[in-house]
Amino acid sequence: MAPHPGGVDTDQIKEKARKDLLDLLQGVRGKKNLVIEKSLAGPIGIFLKFSELQGHGVDKVFLLENDNVDASQKNVIFLARGEKASQPIAVAEQIKRLQKNSSIEHEFSVVWVPRRTLVCNKILEEAGVLGDVGVEELPLHFIPLEQDVLSLCLDDSFGDLYLRKDPTSIFLAAQALMPIQKTHGLFPRIIGKGDNANRLMELLFRMRSESSADESDTSKFGLMPSASIESLIIIDREIDYATVLLTQLTYEGLIDEMFGIKHNQAEIDVSIVGAAPGIQQPGKSPAAPTQQGLKRKIQLDSSDKLYEQLRDTNGAIVDSLLNKVARRLQSDMESRHAKSISELRDFVGKLPGYQSEQQSLKTHISLTEEILKNTQSDIFRRVLEVQQNLADGSDPSYQHDTMEELIARDIPLPTILRLLCLESCISGGLRPKDLDNFKRLIIHAYGYQHLLTLDALEKMGLLTSRASANVLLNPIGVGGGAVEGSKTNYNYLRKVLRLIVDEVNEQNPNDIAYVYSGYAPLSVRLVQSVIQKQHLLAITKGASAASNANGVSSAAHGWQGFEDVLRNIKGETFNKVQKGEEQAVKARHMLAGTGGKPKTVVVMFLGGVTFTEIAALRFVARREEGKRKILICTTDVVSGNSMMDAAIEKGDFGKG
Repeated sequence: MAPHPGGVDTDQIKEKARKDLLDLLQGVRGKKNLVIEKSLAGPIGIFLKFSELQGHGVDKVFLLENDNVDASQKNVIFLARGEKASQPIAVAEQIKRLQKNSSIEHEFSVVWVPRRTLVCNKILEEAGVLGDVGVEELPLHFIPLEQDVLSLCLDDSFGDLYLRKDPTSIFLAAQALMPIQKTHGLFPRIIGKGDNANRLMELLFRMRSESSADESDTSKFGLMPSASIESLIIIDREIDYATVLLTQLTYEGLIDEMFGIKHNQAEIDVSIVGAAPGIQQPGKSPAAPTQQGLKRKIQLDSSDKLYEQLRDTNGAIVDSLLNKVARRLQSDMESRHAKSISELRDFVGKLPGYQSEQQSLKTHISLTEEILKNTQSDIFRRVLEVQQNLADGSDPSYQHDTMEELIARDIPLPTILRLLCLESCISGGLRPKDLDNFKRLIIHAYGYQHLLTLDALEKMGLLTSRASANVLLNPIGVGGGAVEGSKTNYNYLRKVLRLIVDEVNEQNPNDIAYVYSGYAPLSVRLVQSVIQKQHLLAITKGASAASNANGVSSAAHGWQGFEDVLRNIKGETFNKVQKGEEQAVKARHMLAGTGGKPKTVVVMFLGGVTFTEIAALRFVARREEGKRKILICTTDVVSGNSMMDAAIEKGDFGKG
């Protein structure tokens, strides 16, 4: 079960977002049509249902990208992000089209999320519609995906940060973290690794200074460090690409790999999970074969109690867990043969819960069967074998024959690119001869447009040429290796942080490595080096080293004890303390103190987090129960496929 982080109330964040949006809709009197940008529809659906929109006068909902809003209502409200030019241009064009073609005089409102920008104003002004619209802002920042997960839901954040070098998502992350400080007090310590993480830290300090200087800001949050939050840990995705490139092996991760999970929902073919309960296709009997190609949206969050039990477990044990649930449910259903009226009444009261659980069980059995078909296939096994050999530190040249064979078998392009990028990240690049060979094979097999794909991967630092043969052998900064902090040296880190765990108990895990069946995510090991120092020292250096480090405890010491590790990881390292005014701090200790309650550690992933890393952090949180809680924040939830999608060229040179 996902732990509820004390101090930061995610339900309150969700309720505020819901109220703010409904208040804006209420401000436009009468019936109205709502035009929503596609990337906002999913996040808004997490905290607001269509029936509530109807209750506030919304007649129809259109997607901005479909360009099909009609003239059925006088009031038209556009809801879009204002950070990039494409959305304001689309809004302006649709306003002009309605003005030209409609017989009634419309009243237009534009709500920019999360803020109104100069770009928005300029584009609407140049289109000649700025004076015809009412403009509002909806400061929608973090969306609670779960009680312990907050996401900015910025679909393009990975490509923006690492391919286009656009820092907008860093600014939006800072804007989202500031309200937490205003509500709960300053983050007492801000710890992080990576160049973008360092920029976010500097931005938080700058925003604090600006807020302190702003006389209209009555919150005065800057006076005191938080009593409920222990620290903020910022992880730049760039420091650990390898974790994302590996195939996720938790149940939730496997669903994401196969079907894709977006905003707590996955679209699954009805031939796999069947039609939604109570829905039958017209003209078909229930026994008739399901129509191919139709999709059904499956809700995947803690509202499904069975999914909440399964999602963070290793995919290898899900079938046995489902078997146990099925047997228990069968036993419960047999209690319907009750002997007394009171027993029968109890059973009838529980019947809706049994039916709901039965439907959930049926869905997850169907999903598990489909996942098993995939994981037992020859291609999946070969890909996983190459990944695990690369992660173990085997000579990468021994994997090249298999990779060339996979290209010849025409496996999906993202899969082969992930293998190449994984080798590049772990081995410090590919040998120039091997890199040229694989580029030629990919262009011949998948198309010449992927010259641009390969170029994009190089720009992001995912696919590079090995400068020297020594890079593979030498730890960074030792014996003529790469410049300190210029690359993440997995060959050194594999040993000192014990990234590879040979014996993993998937049934009753005792280490975070269970999420990848033997590989511990580097990003989560770094979080452990802050909040579980003794435990990490015990598993990497032995119990004697941990006992000698009694002075090194908790996040109060930041990275202390792991300085050598950080020198072998790409990017800036920082450990900043935020102090409040002395009088205010003394007053806080006298009046409140901490009350003995566990504090919250906020872990912010810039560039995205995977479902396996979320599962690993929940494992850490369970181990720390009673001491501290973990709140995971991210720009978006990513996977190896979504990383590749940011680089893959969608155009085709062969088509005019």
